[in-house]
Amino acid sequence: MKGTDKIMAQHQPSPRHAPSGLRRLASATIVGGLALALAGCGGMPTNRSLESAHQPVIERTNYTFDVPTLPDGGIEPAQLRRLSDWFSALGLKFGDRVSIDDPASSAVTRAAVEAVMSRFGLMLNGAAPVTEGALAGGTVRIVVSRTYASVPGCPDWKARSDANFNNATSRNFGCATNANMAAMVANKEDLVHGQTGVGDTVVMSNTKAIDTYRNKAATGAQALKQTSSQSTQ
Repeated sequence: MKGTDKIMAQHQPSPRHAPSGLRRLASATIVGGLALALAGCGGMPTNRSLESAHQPVIERTNYTFDVPTLPDGGIEPAQLRRLSDWFSALGLKFGDRVSIDDPASSAVTRAAVEAVMSRFGLMLNGAAPVTEGALAGGTVRIVVSRTYASVPGCPDWKARSDANFNNATSRNFGCATNANMAAMVANKEDLVHGQTGVGDTVVMSNTKAIDTYRNKAATGAQALKQTSSQSTQ
């Protein structure tokens, strides 16, 4: 029995002398396992804050319309109708900023443009932004600045792993909130710098209800009403 065992041990292949096919198979198995492990970690989130990785992006586009003016200022009725049609084609709405580039700074011309804009419920803003192209003599340029808000990269379902060893938020975290906010805000520039206050009148109006509640006398301050339990028959 000992001799047989010795012979069998001599014919047992050692790992160093294993066939090349087995070595290649073992190497491929190890490489495949490492690749699967790395792939599982590749989509692991890394943002450990509560700040969304995808934020609204504000873009502004300027639309221009050149209108000839009269020698003494003002705009012909036919040109004003063209301007009104252009506003309608743009779908002029709240949030659009309309300005006028008038080298002559004519008050009559400005009043004519404001009359057209009043039909759309808007008012002229301050100085016009810089636009492309030279302005011909005897004309004014109407500039409509429109802002757009979007959240690039949302929705984001690119994560390929459920593992979260970083205790981080998902790549899609905040996409719904930011996308809805960008869609609902009428004036997209409010997402950048907001609105400034117009004075104390608004604050005083908002606190009227609170002041009335505070100044009203408590119901228990007066004497109790005298009542009788006896019948009046």
